[in-house]
Amino acid sequence: MNIKPIGERVLIKPVKEEEKTTGGIYIPETAKEKKKQGVVVEIGTSSDDNELPVQKGDLILYTGYNTEELEMNGEKFLIIDISDIIAKLE
Repeated sequence: MNIKPIGERVLIKPVKEEEKTTGGIYIPETAKEKKKQGVVVEIGTSSDDNELPVQKGDLILYTGYNTEELEMNGEKFLIIDISDIIAKLE
């Protein structure tokens, strides 16, 4: 099944947090700093036919207040508004 966001929305795959430090110490879930990073999987369309500022495969930072979570083939995905993307990492 393919998912195509409608409107100015983006489908992303969140980047999984590291479970241990480079020194080999395991980090409990409660102590992890939540970085809201994700990889763009699919993009919707702009209402005025302009190109959206992200492309498939871009690594982004986003705010997580207005997200829709879904799971496909055992993987977690999020649909977010384009306005929730705060930076593109290069």
